[in-house]
Amino acid sequence: MGMAAPLKSYTADMVRAINDQHNWGWPRYEVVDGELLVTPSPRRWHERVAFRLARALAEYLDREPVGEVLPSPADISWGPKMLVQPDVFVVPLDEARRTEWSDVRHLLLVAEVLSPGSARGDRIVKRQLYQREGVPLYWMVDVDARAVEVWTPDAQTPRVERETLVWQPAGASTPFTLALTTLFRPV
Repeated sequence: MGMAAPLKSYTADMVRAINDQHNWGWPRYEVVDGELLVTPSPRRWHERVAFRLARALAEYLDREPVGEVLPSPADISWGPKMLVQPDVFVVPLDEARRTEWSDVRHLLLVAEVLSPGSARGDRIVKRQLYQREGVPLYWMVDVDARAVEVWTPDAQTPRVERETLVWQPAGASTPFTLALTTLFRPV
């Protein structure tokens, strides 16, 4: 009787070395609980939506300075076998003021824009990681469906938004709101 070959377990350091060889380009390499996630270059539509979301969040955070929005590439790690690069994310100001990725331990908001090559990783593997790490809000942006799944740490199922995204971070006097018609508008 033959034995199955053991699957290789990756570490954050191994993935950093791979990413360094690619100069943080594409494909994107991430690791969650030792599982290597490889994402090919995204579609232009993906990048356009991620940029629009980051820009809208940046404008909001200029008015409500509770954090800083950042796009990938990133180097977010909660342990030796975890390293992710969320498409768009917000970190608290005290961590945003630090210079090393290793100092970023708390994310206030994460948004992943789904692509055909990232759906399993974003929908299952990374969602479970973000929930486990207590990320207060995870937006899974589905550009094809023109909808956003909204996940919180305790959610068993998402709330699906088809009209407006709303985020009320602690310390902000007004909520962030973004009409999905604006996010998904044609060029």
